[in-house]
Amino acid sequence: HLPRCRFYVLNMDPVTHTHSPNVVAQHLSVSTADRERLMGQRGCVLWFTGLSGSGKSTLANALDSELHGRGIKTVLLDGDNVRHGLCGDLGFSADDRHENLRRIAEVAKLMADTGLVVLTAFVSPYRSDRDRARAIVGLERFAEIYVDAPIEVCATRDVKGLYAKAQAGLITDFTGVNSPYEAPLAPELTVASGSEPLTQSAAHVLQWFDAF
Repeated sequence: HLPRCRFYVLNMDPVTHTHSPNVVAQHLSVSTADRERLMGQRGCVLWFTGLSGSGKSTLANALDSELHGRGIKTVLLDGDNVRHGLCGDLGFSADDRHENLRRIAEVAKLMADTGLVVLTAFVSPYRSDRDRARAIVGLERFAEIYVDAPIEVCATRDVKGLYAKAQAGLITDFTGVNSPYEAPLAPELTVASGSEPLTQSAAHVLQWFDAF
């Protein structure tokens, strides 16, 4: 089941559905509703966003595991994993980040169309990209989850030392250090992962989903 409809003013230009030349969309006999009935659930996308080290992947993984145990069909798209394949040709410039998240939104939409609960864990620093993802997936089946932790806390969780390298100028385009992060203005859920243990944050996410 999905949340009640909410209205948003999207901080972006209208979504334009571009396509390759000389192609026409193929009509499919099996509809999204047909696939959802077969799955026994409605598809949706839960979009976790926040700084590196905020706990996005940890929380998404905890929710994924719990829902799987309940027999709910899910899939988890994680930022690092996706960059080993689908988006392995992209860097971290603003343009590459835009394309990375466009691809993820389109893939998440296709998965939600089959009736899957899709969890995504990406820094996704720009509001315009998150708004575009919402528009691509569909306003009524997209939930933005802001994993809120100050950069000082995130840096202490950074086992790879990426924050220290970025602060030393060894890494460019690192969100929160030398590249901006635009916090969500009206997320469906905000998790204060910087001021509570991640286990408690995970419990909050699970409680929220049960009312979702």
